[in-house]
Amino acid sequence: MAEIILNAQSVHKHFGGLVALKGVDFQVARGEVVALLGDNGAGKSTLIKCISGVYRPEGGQITFNGHEITGHSPSSIRDAGIETIYQDLALAENLDVGANVFLGKEKKRKVLGFIRVTDDEYMRQEASKVLDRLDIHIPSLKQRLVNLSGGQRQAVAIARAIYWNAKLVIMDEPTAALGVPEQRKVLALVRSLRDQGIPVILISHTMTDVLEVADRCVVMRRGRVAANLPQGQFDAEILVKHIVGAGELSA
Repeated sequence: MAEIILNAQSVHKHFGGLVALKGVDFQVARGEVVALLGDNGAGKSTLIKCISGVYRPEGGQITFNGHEITGHSPSSIRDAGIETIYQDLALAENLDVGANVFLGKEKKRKVLGFIRVTDDEYMRQEASKVLDRLDIHIPSLKQRLVNLSGGQRQAVAIARAIYWNAKLVIMDEPTAALGVPEQRKVLALVRSLRDQGIPVILISHTMTDVLEVADRCVVMRRGRVAANLPQGQFDAEILVKHIVGAGELSA
């Protein structure tokens, strides 16, 4: 049995009279890709935001690497090693690759012994190392992100997470609005993270992506876990049935 790195137990969350999560149990093992599925409003985003510290749950407990993180701030949860890559990627398109890897944590150097300036060359060199580790090839790291493709931007966001020692990566619709070749590059990055022992929570409405990389599928419906299916127990038809609530559902 693989080591459980993230363990959410009986998580509850409501917004006024709306109950968004009802006693959700959710686990992720080391080096595992878990697809989190469900229709809009099923509770996926709320669960992820409880894990990443955006929301504080009203009940339940979330532990990561054996330490409780329930209700901790997003910055402390990032420091613990959980990185969330949202659809907008939170990148600065007017800056180059190195500057984006170090965004908010810029490396400085002294000029004339006392003037502190941004050390662009150091940041590019460090960015190059982590991109090589992930087998990502970007012709020039001096390019501004606005000139890169969607897949390359996803790669930079993932590289930033890995550089700052991510131990769990949450990816929200990473292949949305990408062409097929770019989608395949992003899925290759997901596999690369798994091969390095870094688990991934993949939120996706693209069934082909899920079937290609997921080790396990967790389907949410109406704020509850409707199905928790390991590899070999799901295909597109089974997943769709659980998502829409057709037939007998696993508790």
